[in-house]
Amino acid sequence: MTVQITIIGLGQIGTSVGLALAAHTDQVTRLGHDIQPAVAQKAQKMGAIDKLHYNLPAAVAEANIIFLALPLDQIRATLKIIAQDVKADAVILDTSPAKVAVAAWVKELLPEKRHYLGLTPAFNPLYIHEQTQGIEAARADLFKKGLMAIAAPPGTPGVAIKLAADLTTLLGATPFFVDLAEADGMMASAHILPQLSAAALINTIIGQPGWPDIRKVTGRPFASATDQSIFQDGSAALREAALHNRENILRVLDDLISNLTGLRADIAQKKSDALKSYLEGAVEEQSKWWKERSAGDWRAIEYRGTELPKSGNLLKQLIMGVRPEKKKKSQ
Repeated sequence: MTVQITIIGLGQIGTSVGLALAAHTDQVTRLGHDIQPAVAQKAQKMGAIDKLHYNLPAAVAEANIIFLALPLDQIRATLKIIAQDVKADAVILDTSPAKVAVAAWVKELLPEKRHYLGLTPAFNPLYIHEQTQGIEAARADLFKKGLMAIAAPPGTPGVAIKLAADLTTLLGATPFFVDLAEADGMMASAHILPQLSAAALINTIIGQPGWPDIRKVTGRPFASATDQSIFQDGSAALREAALHNRENILRVLDDLISNLTGLRADIAQKKSDALKSYLEGAVEEQSKWWKERSAGDWRAIEYRGTELPKSGNLLKQLIMGVRPEKKKKSQ
């Protein structure tokens, strides 16, 4: 008896999930769907999925796990399409930067006993600077040496949470647990703000009267800060992420504006020592972050790490199905 995992969206993340699970194809059936048939066919040729299904509702009908590897602007519409075809006790996972919003959509659109958990992956540091996008950037070890934050709405069965943790381990990542709001707060700072900052930088510079000449002398600083890979999910997904994670985004934007205001004041007032301290601090902190991120040896206590379960636990849980936890007998 095998388990069906339906991966919807076969870009970098979705195809990487399939590739990472390739070692377990004797026990797991990987079904894939993508809005672009050519992409789905390529994922199958790469060995990331066992079967293709072009009909979205049919693709999820027998799935034990539904993995939504989609830009945020496509998730609600997808949930609406599959809502009545998701079987009871199926687990729905996503990797979007707005968990509170997606959890609300699942509750609104899907029948009861369909369990949503949000995943926030941190990629293998080997690939952080890779500029390739989409399915071409898929790697079997994309999640290795990284953390995977798991966020579950209140009331999610423990067995569903354990299932998500076990799946995370199969992907090569280390699971740790956060609540939905905490996940959104982290993504506002680490994922959305850098993209909005890049957009603001681009619009500021190209809005200068001298842009026709400025563009001719742009170099590594401009290219690195505005690299196209920053906007890998597209402008529509970024817009939705900013709006659906609005409270956190406004907070971090205020922090950024405060930093820029202070920086401007130091320059205007020729505060050389303050400017020196500010810039040296930024360089040192970036170097420290990158050293720690590259090592991937985060202290378990810092991130409430969990003991890594064996892959067999996942497969047993999947085959048996997600079952309600037994009620304790009355004393």
